[in-house]
Amino acid sequence: MAVPSGRPDTAPVAPSGRRDAGATRAAILRAARHLLARHAHADITLRSVAERAGVSPPLILKYFGSKDALFAQVMSFEADATALLDAPLDALGAHMVRHVLVSQSEHGADPLLRVVFAPLHREHGDVLRANFRTQVAARLAARLPGPDAGLRAELAVGMLLGLGVMYGIVSGTRLRAAGLDAITDRYAPAVQAHLTRWPGGGPVRDIP
Repeated sequence: MAVPSGRPDTAPVAPSGRRDAGATRAAILRAARHLLARHAHADITLRSVAERAGVSPPLILKYFGSKDALFAQVMSFEADATALLDAPLDALGAHMVRHVLVSQSEHGADPLLRVVFAPLHREHGDVLRANFRTQVAARLAARLPGPDAGLRAELAVGMLLGLGVMYGIVSGTRLRAAGLDAITDRYAPAVQAHLTRWPGGGPVRDIP
């Protein structure tokens, strides 16, 4: 499913009714992400999240306890980073590229792109940026052999953000028309180069 309106996290929310706890939590988090990409944190109400998710505000409190607790999860990249980095190092570039594309095209969500909207959120934007640096870039850097691992990790992640912007926000017509395999085949080698190649580099090995 394509991301409508050129924005991440805009998958239609299932109609309200009976659903399991996991689906309800996911719908609430998806709705909160959607709103966080469009409005300042201070302007987002539990009611607006509830309307977007197709639930009642008390149900959000039941699952998350408070607005602050809900958005603490929305501003965390821990779970996203776990899925993004779930591949051997020699195949990680392709995995990360495909994960970004599949997340947007099939699930209406981008694992990283909400950090782009950090300037909307003042001090909460600082939290988004700090979480992104430590939970995504630094976590990737910890897996990389060779020199300048932090720089190479940030360059690789920057390429993923650029792909996400062009695919999900700009909705590049040729990019959208290309198949995911074709995009991955073209884009992943450049991402992989930052992970496992450097001047004078030795054999690649994964870092547990």
